[in-house]
Formats: sequence, structure tokens, C-alpha cells
Amino acid sequence: MIHTEDQTPDAAQITTLFADTFAASEGEAEGVLIGTLVKNLLRDRHSDGTRVFTATDNTVLVGAVFFSPMPYTDDPRKVVLLSPMAVTTARHGQGIGQALIKHALVSLRTKGVDVALTYGDPAFYGKVGFQPITEDIAPAPHPLSFPHGWMGQSLTDAPLTRLTGAPDCVTALNDPQVW
Repeated sequence: MIHTEDQTPDAAQITTLFADTFAASEGEAEGVLIGTLVKNLLRDRHSDGTRVFTATDNTVLVGAVFFSPMPYTDDPRKVVLLSPMAVTTARHGQGIGQALIKHALVSLRTKGVDVALTYGDPAFYGKVGFQPITEDIAPAPHPLSFPHGWMGQSLTDAPLTRLTGAPDCVTALNDPQVW
């Protein structure tokens, strides 16, 4: 398995991975929504600081994850949001997503990121160090339709403490439909 970071990605291939994976698990409408989100994240990533990490097996894309800056107006810490994440459906359950996220978190830590947040399945993200949090710890940029999926972790030696101020997410994620 080869993990890459911010290589010039094949936008169509990555978009298809997400659209197909989410359509298979959540339905066609969700596949279209997440496919559009990924297309927009890839389009804007050079201007907004979004990073994409990929996993390939024998040159075949099997997974990808995005991390976007999400600063809080009154907090000096560097915060990123993990969203979205996908592994091709045929390769689920093989540890590909966990390994890719762990690789990405190590890379982000070495680049000075202090906090990682995500919004998803606690059973999955808990395996890579994310813990459930409330909006008292980290306000979300939009109302959460699945509040128990709001999770975070410190990427420093300090524990995760309350983030202060309002969160500011990248344009592609500033859509209540994806929350």
C-alpha cells in the first residue's frame, strides 16, 4: 500500500471513488452530494489549504481522505477537519482507511496542526484516536444532524480543551447539507 499526500490527484478518479462509495452505503443522493463536495474540495484545495491523502494498491486508488483548515476566531491553535473519507467498497474491513488516517495525522502533526476534528461514525473514527466531543468543546460551523458523531483529538501532547470563538470552514464544507 502506498500513501501519498497532496500529489497532483486525478480529480475524476477521486470524485468517482467518493460518489460510488457513498452511493453504495448511503444511497444515490448521498453519493451525488459527497461526489460534488469532493469535486469542490479538489477544485479549491490550492487556495484554501485543503490537503488530500490517498492510498493506492498497485497504482489502483483504494482510499482517500481530506483535511481542511477550520480555524476558530479566538483560538490560536491550528485546527483541521477530516471530511470526507472513503475506501472503495470492495476493500472495506481491511484496515486501509485506518492506516491512511494514521499516516495523515502523523504528517499533519509534523506540520504543526494542533487539533483534528471529524464528523462521522464513532466506532470507526475511535479506532484512530478520535473521541466524542460536544459543541461546548468545539462549536460546529452548522447544526449537526448526528451530534454523537462529532469527534476530536489533540495532535499535541496537551489534552484537547475548549476551542474558542466561531469556527470557519472552507467554502466547500460551508453547506448545511453536508452536516
